[in-house]
Amino acid sequence: MDLTPIPLFGLSNKSRAPSVTDQERVNLYSEISPDGERGGKITMYCMPGLTAQSNYGANPCRGAWSHGDFKYYVNRDKLWKEANDGTQTSLGTLLTSGGLVDMIDNGTQLMIVDGTAGYILTLATDVFAQITDPGFPANPTSVTFLNLRFVCTFAGTGQYYWSAINDGTSWDALDFATEESNPDNLVRVIADNGQLVLFGEFTTGFAGPTNSDDAAFGRIGAAAIEFGLAARNSLDKFDQSLIFLCKSRLGGVQVCTLSGYTLQVVSNPDIETLLSAYTGIESATGFSFRHEGHSFYQLNFTAENVSWRFDGRTGDWPKAESSGGRHRAELQVNHQNRSYVTDYETGNTYLFDPDALTDNGATIARQFIGRHLMTGNVSRFAEIWIDMEMGVGTTTGQGVNPQLMMQVSKDGGKTWGNERWADIGAMGAYRGRATFRRLGRSAESGVWTFKFRVSDPVNVTFIGAWGRRG
Repeated sequence: MDLTPIPLFGLSNKSRAPSVTDQERVNLYSEISPDGERGGKITMYCMPGLTAQSNYGANPCRGAWSHGDFKYYVNRDKLWKEANDGTQTSLGTLLTSGGLVDMIDNGTQLMIVDGTAGYILTLATDVFAQITDPGFPANPTSVTFLNLRFVCTFAGTGQYYWSAINDGTSWDALDFATEESNPDNLVRVIADNGQLVLFGEFTTGFAGPTNSDDAAFGRIGAAAIEFGLAARNSLDKFDQSLIFLCKSRLGGVQVCTLSGYTLQVVSNPDIETLLSAYTGIESATGFSFRHEGHSFYQLNFTAENVSWRFDGRTGDWPKAESSGGRHRAELQVNHQNRSYVTDYETGNTYLFDPDALTDNGATIARQFIGRHLMTGNVSRFAEIWIDMEMGVGTTTGQGVNPQLMMQVSKDGGKTWGNERWADIGAMGAYRGRATFRRLGRSAESGVWTFKFRVSDPVNVTFIGAWGRRG
């Protein structure tokens, strides 16, 4: 009997009941092809690795920003400027040394808030100073920029304040407004599509520029959304929308996008079931980046030691892992069309590098668990072949003779058999096949589940799966 295509590849996530689906993808992303030239419509490719760029000591960076030829990082109580050649210059000192900060610039000034105070860096002169204007309230939690003014939220209040025109050092104590759609406190403000989006704990309101001499910003109509921001640092821009971890008074958390006044849930029920059981949700961090035409949103949970990536093109939710735990990236900054990230545990910064096949030298395991194959009764598989890019071995070291590892479950993913290995080709050995034979007999239910993994530092591409029973 000839080999025939088998539908292993899918885009589901592990269900609360593994018998429903046990699917999982780790450090891979999926491309959907209508043609399906080689037996399947889904192809899985490698996500980029991490290449070391700079180091700011033992403690993780608290903030990251890009302007012109420089990247700016806050580490402990210091603001640093980093040139493209890697030169690091200390520019000044903050009052705090822990917790993430918020940063934005208006073209001439970079403003930073750290929950205690606000600071202004004059970009042309590198002069850095705390905002001392008596009209600037204490404990600023977030900052954005719109219509020539910086706008800030402050801890424990529903009010937002704005600066003088193009001057983050000048604030009037009367230049504020209150987000009035609900009495919950504001968590964060961000400018999007020419308006202020004011995220509260359970609701989100909108404000925009006014023509009034009394107030630079005011509420937009009766617009409000009955969802709030569950984690202040999960919010980021995502294509033409915002993306964030959201919550409502009904309970539970979801991942949503917000485009204008339209909220769309992008997490699926299986992801939401996992999120509902996580602890420390409010400390989650998220950021967006683009790779090979896909917009990704990475959501990190340090307490749970896990990172998830949402693919805006396919709707897929693969895992992102470094050394078997959460992904190392915490904060992201786009600098001159390249994506840089900070380490969640150390002062390292990295380039998201499409050519890197390790995370700064550490192994990246690429893994997927396929769809359940149902035969309905006792059955045998004589052979299974994973169609993938062959001949990808390295010239020296680990990966000279790269291997595909496979495990089989015959009870719907509840237990797994021993690991088997198959060659995927030394460099230039393109004609081989990653084939496994004599897989044995299923249980009476006839449910087969396959797990495949590559840990060698090679370019992994999964194209399709073929099998032969007997």
